[in-house]
Amino acid sequence: MKIALYGKAFKENFNESISLLIRKLEEAGTEILIHEKFASFLVGEAGIKPSKYTEFNKKTGISEDTDFLFSLGGDGTFLDTVNIIRDKTIPVLGINTGRLGFLANISKEEIGEAMDLLFKGEYSLEERSLIRLNTSEGPLDDFNFALNEITIHKQNASMITINTLLDDEFLNSYWADGLIISTPTGSTAYSMSVGGPITLPESRNFIISPVSPHNLTVRPLVIPDNKIIKLKVDSRRPEYLVAMDSRSYRVKTDIELTIDRGPYCIKMLKFPFNNFYNTLRNKLMWGADRRN
Repeated sequence: MKIALYGKAFKENFNESISLLIRKLEEAGTEILIHEKFASFLVGEAGIKPSKYTEFNKKTGISEDTDFLFSLGGDGTFLDTVNIIRDKTIPVLGINTGRLGFLANISKEEIGEAMDLLFKGEYSLEERSLIRLNTSEGPLDDFNFALNEITIHKQNASMITINTLLDDEFLNSYWADGLIISTPTGSTAYSMSVGGPITLPESRNFIISPVSPHNLTVRPLVIPDNKIIKLKVDSRRPEYLVAMDSRSYRVKTDIELTIDRGPYCIKMLKFPFNNFYNTLRNKLMWGADRRN
């Protein structure tokens, strides 16, 4: 089995848990690949050195015969792995060394159990859809996909007008600070913070959520993800901002955007002890009695 590790620096209280992870991988005879910057942190700062491993970086990438990619960090780290995997369909496991962790949903206390189940084959794969962005002048980047959301946002204090069409039919002109086009995965991220609904990961939809709209009757809208969304922005400034997850770009106002569902999905590892409903209850503290 070949497993790649990608991560960010973590606090000292995670050292024991990550050492356990490495030990479990080595005991199973796993071929270990580690991103070069993360390897430098593990060996140089955390004092954790696998007996044998190979480094990779963005240029070399990881081969398609890699069985799994482990993301060690928070949800932002998990989002970075999407750019590493792209269309290789390598399943990702998110191990949380950050804070909230909807995507990185394996806690340090669950690492041992998760590895035991992995090597026994007692896991499932969950597909998470991607959202794709193109412009009237072509892609903004060599990887024009996002797992959580695509966001259009103003560049200064003045609101912008976002003229929105669905399958070439006019929907609305959003006069707002911005507009979020979210996947089901992103429904618990930025979209949720502006009042958007939470949808199940397997839902085949997009959520259109305005950011601070001028008209208070404008509300988030759930649409099927087979719709093609077209956006044209009017602004007092010659540019506005577009973000694909954590990647941000300046775009001229004469450039139109086209958004649709990506042609492939990201696969997430799931274990019997951990599902989306558990994550919602634990991370959002649903049902928690805070009166005492």
